[in-house]
Amino acid sequence: MIDILYFARLRESLGLAREQLDLSQNIDSIADLLAHLRSRGEPWSTTLGEGESVLAAVNQEIARLDTTIKDGDEIALFPPVTGG
Repeated sequence: MIDILYFARLRESLGLAREQLDLSQNIDSIADLLAHLRSRGEPWSTTLGEGESVLAAVNQEIARLDTTIKDGDEIALFPPVTGG
């Protein structure tokens, strides 16, 4: 199982702050995870869509799409942060 945390507009759009997901569904990387979540349909496919900018962290370290995930990891998904 992995623990997925959703932040900011992702949490608002999905109506979910966190969930647990079984990794037995051929999810090996952040890219696989995002593809799996998009396959759920709306609002997932729009909120996490290919054209949307979504950042990820694995165990509190910024991750790339090819970052490997494993059982017990905490995955945070959040929009880019801007400021002035």
